[in-house]
Amino acid sequence: MATSELVPQPARYAVFVDAGYLYAASGALLLEASSRREYRVAAEKLIRALTGHAAEGLRGELLRVYWFDAAPRRQPTVDQRVIANLPLVKLRLGNLNAQGQQKGVDAQLRADLEALARHRAITDAVLLAGDEDMLPAVEAAQRYGVRVHLWGVEPTHGSNQAEWLVWESDTVEVLSADFLRPYFTKAKVLAVPPAAPAREASAAVKSSPVPSPSQVFAGRAPATKPIPAAGGRAGSPLPVPGNSDGKLGPDRHHMLEIGEHVAQKWIFERGRDNIRDLLPGPILPPVIDKELLIEAEKELGRSLRPYQEARTWLRDGFWERVYREFGIGVGKSG
Repeated sequence: MATSELVPQPARYAVFVDAGYLYAASGALLLEASSRREYRVAAEKLIRALTGHAAEGLRGELLRVYWFDAAPRRQPTVDQRVIANLPLVKLRLGNLNAQGQQKGVDAQLRADLEALARHRAITDAVLLAGDEDMLPAVEAAQRYGVRVHLWGVEPTHGSNQAEWLVWESDTVEVLSADFLRPYFTKAKVLAVPPAAPAREASAAVKSSPVPSPSQVFAGRAPATKPIPAAGGRAGSPLPVPGNSDGKLGPDRHHMLEIGEHVAQKWIFERGRDNIRDLLPGPILPPVIDKELLIEAEKELGRSLRPYQEARTWLRDGFWERVYREFGIGVGKSG
């Protein structure tokens, strides 16, 4: 027998989180949401709550948290980058296909859990998951003597975890709605009002200390007013929608989402202090406005110059994210 096997193994545990399961089950339970786009997650606070809960119920020290998620082409989002920078947290990304399905997540989880068990790095593993595909990971860890503690999210009805996964785990615990509720909030979507005369838009701005982007941009005339655009010079006239190629314009929800994504990127890369210089808004400096349009056109693979309304939605999404970051209320238009 090897000498190392005679040394008592110190109690140590790791937490393995299938973020796809956690988010989907919590969104359905707390907000009746079926898509991540419908809610926001305070991930850093949620991870602290999960590790705190594990510390209350398990012996020994935390090795680290393994956070398994997915992203298109495995390119992390801004929120995932924030998670990856947290201490004692390891981000593992699978691929998110066009149908919104995660690919490769279960294989990564099994590899990490089995490796830690084989090298005697942990005595216990907390697994927050529900898919039966996680069963081989549980069985592999148990063969090396690791105890697996399965956590689930309170189901809306019935069960949201595979029966075999529940049976094979050493202990099972369900996280209640009350435990999860502080970390999930409904996403706010700005209302887009009908076009109004510039005079009315100006009155709306004066009546609210923090106007919505829609209120400010609603009065612009796309056919005649020069607006800086990606790939063009500031001051160049933009084509009117009637002169476009006849294709339908971009989807409003998609434009809002892209605007939020660019704002998140700015906040993450340039810091809160630099973003604070943009406040109170909602007029973007020309350089940032042009960057916003360039990013959107890259995402869409088409020009936004013929679509004034789409550019308005894009700016709405940008400011919604900035206002939320700084706790500034965004008034409803209309």
